[in-house]
Amino acid sequence: MSLDIAVSKTNSSELITKRFRGYYPVVVDVETAGFNAKTDALLEIAAFTLYVDEKGHWQKGECMSHHIQPFAGANLDPAALEFTGIDPEHPFRKQIAVEENDALRDIFKRVRNCMKPTGCRRAILVGHNPSFDLAFLNAASQRCSIKRNPFHPFSTFDTATLGGLAYGQTVLSRAVKAAGLEWDEKQAHSARYDADRTAELFCNIINRWGQLK
Repeated sequence: MSLDIAVSKTNSSELITKRFRGYYPVVVDVETAGFNAKTDALLEIAAFTLYVDEKGHWQKGECMSHHIQPFAGANLDPAALEFTGIDPEHPFRKQIAVEENDALRDIFKRVRNCMKPTGCRRAILVGHNPSFDLAFLNAASQRCSIKRNPFHPFSTFDTATLGGLAYGQTVLSRAVKAAGLEWDEKQAHSARYDADRTAELFCNIINRWGQLK
């Protein structure tokens, strides 16, 4: 199908289902208080759904994000907090942060709702070096005893690898710039911004591949 041909909503859902073998791609980024998913706090999570527009182009869809309260007994590595710029004790943050359980159940429910019309059987995490994000997602799900996790437990799509293939760049900021997209260093290392840029990069590469076919 040519990308110039208008795509109906029904065909759009079919394209999503067939494009990745029944998997529904969701771009996820997390910010944490360290590298150990079992012991270090999950502090932010953001997820973007994707859709196919009337021209057959993949686009960034709904954003879901939360600031998260460190779980009881969580480790907070000062070096990690300095790198992300997150202060878990900041008064404003403490007002809006939610518990892990509430954040994950909200995002999982909304992902399932977005996935349902497409007929996809499972979500698949898209991320930049996504094994890190998926490890924290799975560890938090386990802590919260969440049984209906819509994401595949180990399969992912990696924009670091795709960026290296498409643009010769594996660092997120460099891959985004190489793709001709905007990058604001001041907003980097927040889950919402990094997920937003990762989603744009992923769509850019998928759409570019579609034009080359």
